[in-house]
Amino acid sequence: MTMDDPVVLFVDDEEPLRHAVQQGLELCGHKVTCFATARRAEARLGRNLYGVLVTDIKMPDMDGLALLRRALEIDPALPVVLVTGHGDVPLAVEAMRAGAYDFIEKPFDTSHLASVVARALDKRRLVLENRALRQELETGSGLEARLVGRSPAMERLRGQVRALADTDADVLLVGETGSGKEVVARALHDCGARAAGPFVAINCGAVPADIIESELFGHVAGAFTGAQKPRTGKLEFADGGTVLLDEIESMPPDLQVKLLRAIETRSIERLGSNTPVPLDLRFVAASKADLAAACKAGRFREDLYYRLNVVSLTIPTLRERREDIPLLFNHLAREARTRYRREIPELDGGLLSALMAHDWPGNVRELRNAADRFVLGMGDVVPGGDSSGSTDGAGQGPLSERIDAVEKSILMAELRRHGGSLKATYEALGLSRKTLYDKLQRHGLKREDFLVSEEG
Repeated sequence: MTMDDPVVLFVDDEEPLRHAVQQGLELCGHKVTCFATARRAEARLGRNLYGVLVTDIKMPDMDGLALLRRALEIDPALPVVLVTGHGDVPLAVEAMRAGAYDFIEKPFDTSHLASVVARALDKRRLVLENRALRQELETGSGLEARLVGRSPAMERLRGQVRALADTDADVLLVGETGSGKEVVARALHDCGARAAGPFVAINCGAVPADIIESELFGHVAGAFTGAQKPRTGKLEFADGGTVLLDEIESMPPDLQVKLLRAIETRSIERLGSNTPVPLDLRFVAASKADLAAACKAGRFREDLYYRLNVVSLTIPTLRERREDIPLLFNHLAREARTRYRREIPELDGGLLSALMAHDWPGNVRELRNAADRFVLGMGDVVPGGDSSGSTDGAGQGPLSERIDAVEKSILMAELRRHGGSLKATYEALGLSRKTLYDKLQRHGLKREDFLVSEEG
């Protein structure tokens, strides 16, 4: 969705006041459309309106309260500012409880109205941007719906997964805790020729050392005390599909030898048996540790490392792709909505700033927990209840400055992603060309600093 320039819809039956307010707001930089009646203004309302409705209460035919009710029926998140006479203040307060954004008492200073309008438009912009993100997620398919993000790092990762999905190349996934290694492994499986086969995930660090060999390779009856029946191991169970060996760095050294042979020969021997069992299997290993360093330290077999590391994919941390956080948070909130059968609240600017500023040491897993708390209506959505760990100053200073810093970082990321192309940038962000120019000027950003090739 591409948003037009923001507009103020001003409704009042007094022509001199309409003229004065329009002139004053335009001098403050706002685009204004005036209406003499509420019914004419009603025709301009819509869920995609990037604007704020400012209306007098006392008007003939249809009054401001009726227009407020109609506006909130069309879009409960549309900001409506009521203009009241002195005697209407109690009525306006009651209207605010019903959903009005604010009220201003006559006579009023136009600069004060301009300030209220500016805050309302900021809120409206966030609402529309988040709706656009949700729509993008709902209409997304394939890898875009699995590996969520528009950052260069995520686009590169999706490209790598597409290139590898239809191959049988073994893959090593490297990334911090909670970064989404299993999600990438499932994408490699589901988007390739093995999608119809099983996907088996094994956490090598969670299986006790004394049974992990049996878990992986299976056993025949009588192989050891208590082995009364034969058992199919997880590698054999995954035949025809993909096996994910998560936390591969935790595998006991003596078992690494047997795993290396299984990978090289594509066959296994069950415990207590000398008969090889052939496997049609793709191996995907995942590690949060530096396996090369583990090899040097003698904690991991070097030959197994090189056998697993046919292709290595690095999963970016959330700190490295902060511009993806709003989209990903919306995605996780939608998942939480399904699980908990709750509606998703509107994401305000303060929370967005805190989400963008947090370092997310637990990465996507930690963000998922935050999305759960958000949908459940719990406080302290961001861990610690603060905005520490900022980037580009997003976690310091007043809220307005933090939001500006977040906006600047998103603009920079999109410009980098599109090689300085303004058209691609404002379309990706759902902005008009003029709005993008204004934002670039306000943040001191120049297209030339991000230019890779000439725009088409």
